[in-house]
Amino acid sequence: MKKLIRRLVPEPIIGLYHLALAELAAFWYGHPSERLVVVGVTGTNGKSSTVQFIGRMLEHAGYRVGWTGTASFKVAGREWANDQKMTMLGRFQTQKLLRDMVRAGCTHAIVETSSQGIAQSRHIGINYDVAVLTNLTPEHIEAHGGFENYKRAKGRLFEALTKGRRKQDKNGERVEKAFVVNLDDRHTEYFLSFSADKKYGFGIGTSSFGKEIAGVVPMNAEQVEMTATGSSFDIAGHRIEFSPLGRFNVYNVLAAVTVCRALGLSWDHIRDAAVHLGSVPGRLEAIREGQPFSVIVDYAYEPAALAALYDAISLVPHGRVIHVLGSAGGGRDVARRETLGRMAAEHDDVVIVTNEDPYDDEPMEIIAQVAEGARPTKSENENLFLVLDRQQAIDKAVSLAQPGDIVLITGKGSEPVMAVAGGKKVPWDDRIAARKALHALAYGISH
Repeated sequence: MKKLIRRLVPEPIIGLYHLALAELAAFWYGHPSERLVVVGVTGTNGKSSTVQFIGRMLEHAGYRVGWTGTASFKVAGREWANDQKMTMLGRFQTQKLLRDMVRAGCTHAIVETSSQGIAQSRHIGINYDVAVLTNLTPEHIEAHGGFENYKRAKGRLFEALTKGRRKQDKNGERVEKAFVVNLDDRHTEYFLSFSADKKYGFGIGTSSFGKEIAGVVPMNAEQVEMTATGSSFDIAGHRIEFSPLGRFNVYNVLAAVTVCRALGLSWDHIRDAAVHLGSVPGRLEAIREGQPFSVIVDYAYEPAALAALYDAISLVPHGRVIHVLGSAGGGRDVARRETLGRMAAEHDDVVIVTNEDPYDDEPMEIIAQVAEGARPTKSENENLFLVLDRQQAIDKAVSLAQPGDIVLITGKGSEPVMAVAGGKKVPWDDRIAARKALHALAYGISH
């Protein structure tokens, strides 16, 4: 029905409909964002981790926090998994969550703000105080009709920032409207072209895209060190240490540090909070059941995120890499499927292609398209396997693993459902599936 309406109704009318719903939802719930300091996090990759890192650091400094994101929702002391298959919920659901945060005594809200949500005006009616750009790479291009449209959709968050009233924090201090952007991203200057009370730029000092721009407060990480047990960097004369692995998490933590500085946190609070940061569920999450090899579940579902994951696991000594992956249906960037297969073939010793979130697409057709990218260098039924059932694919990976190997399971992370035909969502969790496979293996060995 939605597809039929989209074909029949002119796009400007649909846009007005989305806008009206957003304004109505904010009115219905009493404009809750006016009583919160709101941080909006957008970008292609790293949004969910950055949301949670900001939230955890603010909590450690004594603030009461809520958030909405791809991985989970949080209202003060209550946190639960996002099972909606949406990064940014509908307008009424989002406004209700913000209202619940106010009622729970939250002072800060962090809202993961997607390009598709912005395109449908779901950000309207939320008075943001800080807008964060993690990075920008080609993603959701088909949904937006091209990369420039995708970029402009992200830009609408920054454009809207200064239109809201200025608030006061719990200490009575004026909250400035601020941008926090990744200076190492080649699209930085577009987002900095919009007006704000203050602009902050974060980056790694040795990056090829690192730059200093007039009017931007630089937050450059120097002396970056990454090991198998954690990472650290120097910034403004302070050493920041944290356990989440990988260069991409250096950027995510750096973004969170910059936001906390923009919100007035002291370096002592930031340094102490960073030490306590843990990995975000479903993001480079290790599954440990006593097996002599590693099992890692990660959300990486597109090429840039997958490249960052390979970079992270290179820090960890290991034998072979056995990789379970797939790609989503529902018209989600069909062009990336073969690219994912090619990347897996280049980096993994064994590639197992399986079902992910097919929506109304034919699962085996998606699997075949991903596998096509791996075929030039992998041989089917030797080091390339096509397995429709995702549990069986994970079972296969675990059965092949030897001591010291890494089993990678990517594409869904901590998502608690799988989107299948007819708009249905069936219960699913890669972490549970991995534990089930490991327990079955242990049972087989001991009996």
